[in-house]
Amino acid sequence: MTSGYWDHYAYRTASADAEPASADAFGWTQYPGHGPGQELLGDPRSALELGCGSGDAVAALAMGGVDATGVDLSGVQHELACRRWGHVPGVRFKHADVLEFLAEADRTWEAIYSIWGALWFLDPAVVLPLVRERLTPGGRLVLSHAPPVPGAYGIQGTYGAPYSAEPQWLYRWSYEPEMWAEMLRTCGFGSIHARVEAAPEPGKLGTLIVEARLRISDGKVPDG
Repeated sequence: MTSGYWDHYAYRTASADAEPASADAFGWTQYPGHGPGQELLGDPRSALELGCGSGDAVAALAMGGVDATGVDLSGVQHELACRRWGHVPGVRFKHADVLEFLAEADRTWEAIYSIWGALWFLDPAVVLPLVRERLTPGGRLVLSHAPPVPGAYGIQGTYGAPYSAEPQWLYRWSYEPEMWAEMLRTCGFGSIHARVEAAPEPGKLGTLIVEARLRISDGKVPDG
């Protein structure tokens, strides 16, 4: 996956004016005002968003006193996030490849999350061990994205530009909730809650939401 696709995506979706950051930034689903919110992260003192886009959720956490970091592959998104929210105390935005960032980071976080972000576009077999190394014992991992097309699991490729244009493509990895749960258990996570959150209207597409906590040294996860 190249940053070019995400730069073009950022240009298409960027808003000229920043809206006040709030818990609404944690719309894990594609339907505004529907589904769970920031509470899925618990009450962390530090949090890292993988694929933070324009940084709204990172800023909302920082405004609540959390040491909040966001990383994004797109230079356009990084510039937008810094311009909108760089003044907020406790916020950090990094322009980097997520896998390289996780491999090279010299610290851990109490929560790592992805809202329709990088964890949809990375091989779980590669990224989950890196996330595990960057979470504190008992730390939370939360992610959301579209559920898989039935029967189509694993890596999925698509072109992100008109077929007559210069080719830009990306890959996604799609799995059913029970598949996510098994991968997470194998990687050292427990307290796993993986499901498809129903859409607000019958017949519309739901949202895959996965929550898990990193086991502590004795193989258990803390309560709460």
